[in-house]
Amino acid sequence: MRKFLFIIFLIPLLGALGWWYFRERKLPDYGPAYREYAYVTNGKSNTVSVIDLRTFEPAKTIAVGLSPTGVAANSKKNEIYVVNSGSSNVSVIDAEKNAVAATIGVHGRPYFIDVSEDGKRAYVANSGSANVSVIDLEKRAVVGNVRVGSAPGLARVSPDGATVVVSNRGDNTVSVIDAKLLQVRATLQVCAQPEDIVVLPDSSKAFVACSGSSQVASIALKDGAESADRVLALLDVGRTPVNLALKPDGGELMVCDFDSDSISIIETANDEVGSSAVVGQHPARGVITRDNSRLYVSNFGSDSVAVYDIDLGRRIATLAVGSRPEGLALSQDENYVLALDTQAGDVTVIQRRTPRKLEPTEYSLLTMIPVGLQPNGIVVKAFRIAGR
Repeated sequence: MRKFLFIIFLIPLLGALGWWYFRERKLPDYGPAYREYAYVTNGKSNTVSVIDLRTFEPAKTIAVGLSPTGVAANSKKNEIYVVNSGSSNVSVIDAEKNAVAATIGVHGRPYFIDVSEDGKRAYVANSGSANVSVIDLEKRAVVGNVRVGSAPGLARVSPDGATVVVSNRGDNTVSVIDAKLLQVRATLQVCAQPEDIVVLPDSSKAFVACSGSSQVASIALKDGAESADRVLALLDVGRTPVNLALKPDGGELMVCDFDSDSISIIETANDEVGSSAVVGQHPARGVITRDNSRLYVSNFGSDSVAVYDIDLGRRIATLAVGSRPEGLALSQDENYVLALDTQAGDVTVIQRRTPRKLEPTEYSLLTMIPVGLQPNGIVVKAFRIAGR
């Protein structure tokens, strides 16, 4: 009898829990003109998967060039740019139609693309031809090719659009390009195998991760205060730094130390390594929320995403995802974390929600969305269609 009464009590409780569970996952209604998509480059499928972030369902698969890698969104127009390393070109995707609108040829073996904040230019480092292609995005044409060092991996444009910083992996240098003149104004010797780059919001300094020497180079960029571009410091971090995540306020830089299973935290104002923290096996990528409070890290070696509370200075959660996670992105409202599972060929969606008494956890797995073979790049684009 007591068991029967317990079951009678449990049924409405489960019903309430189920209602709460689905209510928690009800997506906001932004109106018929709102669009929000994640674009995923599939390196072995020669495609881009489009995921509708209003419903978290696959929307389209777009054929692009060979071996797509880097992907970027234009903040001023509804376009996505995909670098195809195997065919040495860039696919321009119209985000409103989710179709390729143009293909722009560049030079040998490009991997990444960066777009200026005004949305007018893109920069592509061509690792096989030791130059940077400069693309006019209005004309959809290359307007210059700037010779740099050996095997450039990444060309990063400063927020003010005046400077392009290029990491040359083949000769351990950084090329600094004047974006107006399209000329190299400085070549700086840095640390071994420079790769990832970030530039401070005020465009005064750049930081370059050197995976071969376990260092990060701090570089002053020429402006009103600096008479010349110069290396300020070589900062020792953990083993094999592969990715840099800069707080939006520019105050701290989070370094993913792949072979130390940790992050190093750099104080950008004084070029000091403040602390480090273990986050998981082989951390590969990091992304920080706009309010500077949370860092998400993909752990390539332990199939997880770590959540690091920047204010508390500690990891607060570790979430299981698919096999070999690498790329990360946040939804526009930052309530969802998207992790690319490179070996599994899918995207894990993690939901952040307000903890409640019946379920006090802040994060949970929402879904896993299949994409193509070896997904390697992801970007989110949110916009409203004009006239609707």
